[in-house]
Amino acid sequence: MIDELRTRFRGALLQPGEEGYDEARRIWNGAIDRRPALIARCAGADDVAEAVRFARERDLALSVRGGGHAVAGHAVCDDGVMIDLSLMKAVGVDPDARTARAAGGLRWAELDRATQRFGLATTGGVISDTGIGGLTLGGGLGHLMRKHGLAVDNLLAVDLVTASGERVRADEESEPELFWGLRGGGGNFGIATAFEYRLHPVGPLVLAGPVFWSLEDAPKVLRFLHAFAPEAPDELGLTVAMMRAGPLPFIPPEHRGRPVLGLVPAWVGDLDAGERAMAPLRRIGRPIADAVTPIPYAALQSMLDGGAPPGRHYYWKSHRLPGIPDGVVDVLLEHLESVPTPFSQINGWIMGGAVSRVDAEATAVGEREVGLDVSLAVGWQPGDPDAEAHKAWARDGWEALRPSSAGIYANFISDEGEDGVDAAYGDRRGRLGALKAAWDPDNVFRMNANITPSVEAVR
Repeated sequence: MIDELRTRFRGALLQPGEEGYDEARRIWNGAIDRRPALIARCAGADDVAEAVRFARERDLALSVRGGGHAVAGHAVCDDGVMIDLSLMKAVGVDPDARTARAAGGLRWAELDRATQRFGLATTGGVISDTGIGGLTLGGGLGHLMRKHGLAVDNLLAVDLVTASGERVRADEESEPELFWGLRGGGGNFGIATAFEYRLHPVGPLVLAGPVFWSLEDAPKVLRFLHAFAPEAPDELGLTVAMMRAGPLPFIPPEHRGRPVLGLVPAWVGDLDAGERAMAPLRRIGRPIADAVTPIPYAALQSMLDGGAPPGRHYYWKSHRLPGIPDGVVDVLLEHLESVPTPFSQINGWIMGGAVSRVDAEATAVGEREVGLDVSLAVGWQPGDPDAEAHKAWARDGWEALRPSSAGIYANFISDEGEDGVDAAYGDRRGRLGALKAAWDPDNVFRMNANITPSVEAVR
């Protein structure tokens, strides 16, 4: 049967034991160790359609790999067909129209490199080797979001291969309901083989860089952010990182290995105005390090890569919080003090600005209230015997924050199952379930934050 598929398939087909198979099945989270029966490394949308039909005809499980960054390992399945888009790298930029068309296997570093040639960019991620597909379909946080909205707010169209192997284009004019669902509903409705984005003038230089404080000053910083963030200028992106300080050259030696609070402000606009806007942040308490400086936008996009290298083992739990009141501050600081490994962090993304001005009904992302998306992310080296204890740290922090939770960002769902999907989509679950029934009634695409088909809807 594989030989027959090879006659119609332009990319590479890999089975267990063949050269390249083990490398192709590895994803970002090294804790995921699954073995597909077949890896279909697609060269284009026609290959994707062939692989979908092949899997369906044989009733095989199916997973989809773009960048492979989902912490739960959605990209790879056991004993089924892994559809790998990572060879699909075509990208084109129209600088006059300020749009880009990007194939589904692209990573953000690759898209940024193409768009920055023209001084343009769109919102996308904070780790440069994240795939554009999963991040975009789940909503798309990033440094630019307070100025230019989420990735889905800049999405103009999606080319999709459906569960029947059909090729469809979804945009505001063609299949608008499907387009609504693709903007936040994840990979539930098909395999996105290409995206079209709206671009914005960005860079080439932005004002950005980390500022670090000791644990002693951390409460002041968090309480300042609670009051400051809702009124912060749109041009100012704010990312929080709480961890043990690493051996970075700008961290004083006496603070390395100790709990610190880091903030990465990123100003997209006039650099002098950025200096003025950031000044209150940089004057809180006594920062132990301040590396804010004009840097290329591409450098900002890769600044946090060192904290999340591929192959390390990862686990996280997340909440969307409406703010950072004292009770939340207490929980965050308690867990900062007890960070279990040098590779673990409490990460936060300040929501607001352009993100919060988009109508909640406009996309499947839903509510966009000003606040903080927070993730307790634990990492450890392969072979660490305390893996379950490390996970417990994240779960304990997540439980302590539950009374303050306003939901969860879909791309941060971990092992919460149906409860996580409910928390992410709330009252949009019914509309999404009907859309799922219309486009994937057999739930072929279920290796994701899964939305089950609702029985009352048919296409």
